[in-house]
Amino acid sequence: MSRSLPLQATEESRHRTPGPYSGGVPTRANRAFEIARRLATPIWVYDIDMCRVVLANEAGCAIWDADNETTLRNRDLAKDMSSTVAKRLKQYQSDFSAHNATFSEMWTLYPGGQPRSVQVLFSGFVLDDGRMAMLCEAVGQPKDEPDTLRSAEALLHTDVMIALYDLDGPPLYMNPAARNAVVDIEQPLSALMARRSDFEMVIHNLDRSGEVRIVTEVNTITGTRWFDLSAKLCSDAATGIPAVLLTSTDVSELKNARDQARYLADRDLLTGCYNRSYLQNHISELRDSAKAPCALVYFDIDNFKSINDRFGHEAGDAVLKRIIERTQGVIRQEDVIARLGGDEFVIIFEDVPTIDAFEAKIKAVHTAVCGVISYQSTRMNVTVSAGCTYFTPEDADFTTILRQADIALYSAKQSGRNRVVAFNEELGAAAEKRTRFEEELKSAIEKREFHMHFQPRLDLASGRVVSAEALARWQHPRRGLVMPADFIPICEDTGMIEELGRMALELGSAELLNWTEAGLDLDVSVNVSPRQFDDERFIPFLEEQAKAENFPRGRVELEVTESVLIGDKDTIARKLSDITAMGYRIALDDFGTGYSNLAYISHFPLNCIKIDASFVRQLPESGPIVRLILTLSKQIGALSVAEGIETEAQLAWLVENGCDQGQGFLMSKPLPAAELIKALAGVEATAASAMGKTKEPTGKTATAP
Repeated sequence: MSRSLPLQATEESRHRTPGPYSGGVPTRANRAFEIARRLATPIWVYDIDMCRVVLANEAGCAIWDADNETTLRNRDLAKDMSSTVAKRLKQYQSDFSAHNATFSEMWTLYPGGQPRSVQVLFSGFVLDDGRMAMLCEAVGQPKDEPDTLRSAEALLHTDVMIALYDLDGPPLYMNPAARNAVVDIEQPLSALMARRSDFEMVIHNLDRSGEVRIVTEVNTITGTRWFDLSAKLCSDAATGIPAVLLTSTDVSELKNARDQARYLADRDLLTGCYNRSYLQNHISELRDSAKAPCALVYFDIDNFKSINDRFGHEAGDAVLKRIIERTQGVIRQEDVIARLGGDEFVIIFEDVPTIDAFEAKIKAVHTAVCGVISYQSTRMNVTVSAGCTYFTPEDADFTTILRQADIALYSAKQSGRNRVVAFNEELGAAAEKRTRFEEELKSAIEKREFHMHFQPRLDLASGRVVSAEALARWQHPRRGLVMPADFIPICEDTGMIEELGRMALELGSAELLNWTEAGLDLDVSVNVSPRQFDDERFIPFLEEQAKAENFPRGRVELEVTESVLIGDKDTIARKLSDITAMGYRIALDDFGTGYSNLAYISHFPLNCIKIDASFVRQLPESGPIVRLILTLSKQIGALSVAEGIETEAQLAWLVENGCDQGQGFLMSKPLPAAELIKALAGVEATAASAMGKTKEPTGKTATAP
């Protein structure tokens, strides 16, 4: 072993050796050393704590290039000592005390800064005050071959742990890094590894091939650590007995980092449950591991968007975490729950004995998951909808079974939410039909197979048609005219509503220009879905339309629902103000059916409030609610418009109570643009008759351009 005396001493030795050595010559130790003074072999005693040579014979002084023992004793060897050497010396001291150990190593001294290599036999030597020093005996001069010296130096300073083990006993050799790591220098190879099975595997592979490499847990002085071990069969160069050369590196930090990275790769950061990637791999692995039938449950939180909109995303996150906690509390440890994204979750149940037993289980899970969730001072009644499917592991295909459960989940939502639906062939056939319909719908939007019908809106004081609501119709090449109820929900679900909404606004605005050219004083209103309103492309699209030279400022009304107003009221108000500044008007559609906070209504630049048809149909029983809406409209300076007027009694009540405008089948159903122009006079006459008035035609009838 090579010893290098340079770098730095320990902090302890710095404070204990401020100047020339003042410890005096040990008396009893000096007498014990007398015999050594007569020998020609270089011998000296090193005080490990004080970093000084305290005793030396003449040959020892010579090897240190010192004139005499006193000169050598006054040398501070801590000054240039490396931390590796200091740590190694402390190891020696501990082993001398604990095991009466001796060591024979090649040591490189640096008297006067010049290297001098010597083979040294080390043993313990007790000083007068009881401290353990080190007796050093130079037993030979190695050949000063550079490679030999440098390899010895490398063994001393490297962080790689290198040890030679007797197959059945304690280590035969350990470099400083290895010695510094082990609990006990007598510790055999079998006690080094934390797991007996890993030790047996190492021995088995050594017997079979003579070498093995493994990453395993090792018992060290600082606890259990992960090491990359490389073991090879060899012979001890000193005795010739069979031995194991063990090279090891502490990889605990790297392994922990990789384990953390693997954990993060498989987990959802918010809830801690598994993610989609892990779920997909897990289902693939079931083909080899699981034998009994399995089940997949796909569920999401009912109206989760409204929770985020009303209470904020932090509340939404709290709901997601609580849902996972409840789910994990009622499923087995071997069952797997994963978050696919948003509020969508999947549970895999393995070893499902019978369908009946599973249905009882999933109903119990559904009951446990649903319920009130509190966040700060808010109590939210949360329910979930779920779809499930059964599968055999050998037929497990992630895409197929997830699709089946998704179909069942869609059916649960369509059936009213807050329920569990199992997949069956009928649902599958209906889903295939819906998929084909979606494909046709996507193609229709691309080919612009839509046109607008317009329902006239009357001023109830004058009986004049003042505006028309644009409503999309799909002219299907085979099915004929397809109504909005058949395609709008699908457009909302798939995101196609954004493109359809832009098309509706373009077509509605174009017809408005045609009416203007025909001499008609009519405005147009176009519906805007919540998804379209949130689309980042919506505002730029409106700006582009408004920049057109012939854009009819103040004549195009955008109808938004109450859900659009849920969220950060200041942000929404700014967005609506930006829209009105472009020249659009804003109408609040279906008022009274959503979650609007009446205290917030005045913050928004609303030109019109439309009373939902459900209230109009219930007149006069719903009269108090409708009067409240009429009063609110007047208070904020917005027009009140009643939708869904179907009877003369409804119309009379609205006129009597001061409603500004109205529309409905009583006056006219939605009509194609050309028919609307021709029907204006008749619509006004019908309204006048219903209101009990005799009204001359207004002369607004015109020929379609």
